[in-house]
Amino acid sequence: MKKRQSVHVTRPYLPPKEEFLKRIEQIYDARYLTNQGPLLDELEGGLRDFLGVRHLQMVSNGTTALQLAIHMLDLRGKEVITTPYTYVASVSSLLWEGARPVFADIEPDGFNIDPAEIEKAITPDTAAILGVHVYGLPCRVEAIEEIARAHKLKVIYDAAHAFGTRYQGRALLDQGDVSICSFHATKVFHSGEGGCVVCRDAELDRRIELARRFGHHGDKYFFPGINAKSTELHAAMGLAVLPHFPEVVELRRKVCERYDAGLAALAGAESGSGAGILRLHASEASAALSARTPGDWQYNYSYYPVVFPDRAMRDRALARLAEIRVFPRRYFEPSLNQLPYLANSAPCPRSENMSGRVVCLPLCHDLEPEIIDEICATISAACRE
Repeated sequence: MKKRQSVHVTRPYLPPKEEFLKRIEQIYDARYLTNQGPLLDELEGGLRDFLGVRHLQMVSNGTTALQLAIHMLDLRGKEVITTPYTYVASVSSLLWEGARPVFADIEPDGFNIDPAEIEKAITPDTAAILGVHVYGLPCRVEAIEEIARAHKLKVIYDAAHAFGTRYQGRALLDQGDVSICSFHATKVFHSGEGGCVVCRDAELDRRIELARRFGHHGDKYFFPGINAKSTELHAAMGLAVLPHFPEVVELRRKVCERYDAGLAALAGAESGSGAGILRLHASEASAALSARTPGDWQYNYSYYPVVFPDRAMRDRALARLAEIRVFPRRYFEPSLNQLPYLANSAPCPRSENMSGRVVCLPLCHDLEPEIIDEICATISAACRE
């Protein structure tokens, strides 16, 4: 077979060059590079309008956004119940801010934190819940809100994957006390690097805005802050990408549908006889969410995870894909309760099991149909070995 370029789990959408360069010209004309310039103001306003939220602060990256949320909710020294099935940044942010992560296992039929397990993990020291909308799929926000209200807990959502996902008629980022998002280059909407903090409370929003710029405005100092500002260069990329977001999502939807078709013969075979793949993406997970909230959610097609019957079959499929220069990612492994620097974490058998069987396949707006078909054929052959 003719050697071609490697195919990785994602590649960023790049807007038309002339649209980006037009924004760069504005930067040169204004000679304004950072410290809340006009392009950043414009992007923040555009994001608020697009998402339908009142309070949004753009920051330097998604991890900083999460650290700001944890810090400004005063969670240092307190227990925060969170999921073990996510990227390590979620837990690292808690540790860096001096909070104590307590893990609650994921749902038996999905990827997100299980409200029943949250309830079991609550102690007198619990102060907050940190949920993650894994792969952009909504947590059980109603159940989590009910638990939080009953126990007087704060709720943070790591919505790094969820820009553009809508649930119950509004942006998924408009949930909890605070939601954060990542605008890293690998995300569906990106600004090269960046993130945002969304909250409902005006006073909390004011404090987050202060905290991201050292805790002062001019010569008035309010409290210790950090430098979490974004720049005009990142805003330029975001402004060039945002108008194309609906088109990007539609193209990614078509890629997912082609994967669905190419893997249809293996779907759900895990529970029957023989080898198979249990897909929890645009079919099983979407069907479950649609049943929960009929006709009232829209997905952003941020990832295409497949779940194999066991680790051995997953690793065999990965080896076969590597032979054709295709490199998916094992998002997420390990289960975070198994991190070597965390002592005394309770077992989370569902998350541990999932992390050993899951793979996110390459997904981007311009993934070639013939590559999708080759990936599906390679996985199918590996599963039938």
